[in-house]
Amino acid sequence: MRGLDLHLEPDPAGPEHGRRAGLEAALRSAVRTGRLAPDARLPSSRALSADLGVARGTVTQAYEQLVAEGYLTARHGSGTRVAALPTWSPHTADRAEGGPPHRWSLEPGQPDVAAFPRAAWLTSTRRVLAEAPHEAFGYGDARGRPELRRALASYLGRVRGVVTSPEQVVVCAGYSQALSVLARVLADAGIDRLAFENPSFHRHRAIAAACGLATPGVPVDADGIVVERITAPAVVVTPAHQFPSGVTLHAERRAALADWAVRTDGLVVEDDYDGEFRYDRQPVGAL
Repeated sequence: MRGLDLHLEPDPAGPEHGRRAGLEAALRSAVRTGRLAPDARLPSSRALSADLGVARGTVTQAYEQLVAEGYLTARHGSGTRVAALPTWSPHTADRAEGGPPHRWSLEPGQPDVAAFPRAAWLTSTRRVLAEAPHEAFGYGDARGRPELRRALASYLGRVRGVVTSPEQVVVCAGYSQALSVLARVLADAGIDRLAFENPSFHRHRAIAAACGLATPGVPVDADGIVVERITAPAVVVTPAHQFPSGVTLHAERRAALADWAVRTDGLVVEDDYDGEFRYDRQPVGAL
């Protein structure tokens, strides 16, 4: 087990039984807070005692105590591991009261992850790792690897109808970071308001507000955002599937929103969070 790091802060002072209590408390806290994940393997008693400068028996007794309490498990040949502690959620509470297990999840933002193409992903990853130049593992261009930006520009044109170039593509660590970057750019440019659909995802409004922007709401009806109610110079929309209502922006509203942007020199931020997922219509291009 050498080389397995375990960050603990037991109290080194006091007699040996005090050190054992401190080690137990540190391990117990690490399991409770999730720093030590279920099934995580712990160092051997010999390795941990050497790292902490305590007697091996102290570590052994601490492990045994936590096994007895249900925080750890110990099996011959498998070492000492973190036990899977019971967790509570409204769903598990329903099942505990006799309700049937959920057959399908209708939570928004939860695609069928069982359909992830594992084999194709693994094949591509192996090929890229074998062919990638050494500099690909460094920081590189802050906008993202040029190969990725070229692929995205091609994909956006082919699938989403977006005319763009790799130089116009910036790769972010998800939509939230992209929105944060854009909100700071707008604030620096003197724009003080970024409108959002009402209702919309509250965390995205909070991101813009944290950057100093006001976030007025714009009503949404069965055809999507009511364009004539936009009063801010920039607006965030979810035209493919409005969140959380799910409606698709009507063709007349799409044209009206584009006209609003041209007429007012306004900025439209399209949150195309699941434009690839379609159930009842032909593909809708990016706004």
